Parts: sequence; structure tokens; C-alpha cells
Amino acid sequence: MGRLKYLWLALALWGTVHPMYWFLSWFRANGFDLAGMVEAWHANAATSGLVWDLTVAAVTLTLWILVDAVGRRDWLSLLAIPTIFGIGVSCGLPLYLYFRARFAGAAAASTG
Repeated sequence: MGRLKYLWLALALWGTVHPMYWFLSWFRANGFDLAGMVEAWHANAATSGLVWDLTVAAVTLTLWILVDAVGRRDWLSLLAIPTIFGIGVSCGLPLYLYFRARFAGAAAASTG
């Protein structure tokens, strides 16, 4: 599990950098217009489908994190929730898996 947590961290970094490149490119071309960006997300049925797919995934992931983190009393892993909505699921999911792997490693070390 030790090496896997670094893969989760690398994927969280990629899930931050890659989408942000495209978002910042859009802002450079269109100005900082959040309403315009949301409108662009719904430019056609295909993009609207992706937006709703990611919205349902984000809400589901958030609920899972809340239930799991509270049950394990791993408060630090709750930091993944703002990344889901501030950056995206592509960052929030691997970041949460990193936190979870870190917590699992600490629990194993304390019992072994």
C-alpha cells in the first residue's frame, strides 16, 4: 500500500494541473466570466451530459467521503471535499484515496 499512495498523490496532481490548464486557457480567451464558463459547459447535449455525469460523481464522492471519514475519524481527509468542487473530481478522488492510504498505513504501523 505504501507505493500506491504515491500513485494516488501523483494522480491528484495530474488531476489538478491538466484541467486547470484548460480552465485558465478559457479564462485568458474569455475573461474571468464564471457564468460564461457554465454556459459553455452546456453548449450542446454531449457537454451537458458530461457536466451532469461529473456533478453526480462529485455529490456521490462527497457523501462517501463524509460517511467514511467520520466513521474512521480521519478529519484530514475531509480536505478532499473542497478540491472536488474547487478543482474537480479528477483531483478530489485521488487525493481522498491518498489520504485513505496514508491513514491505513498509519493504522497498520500502530498495530503491527
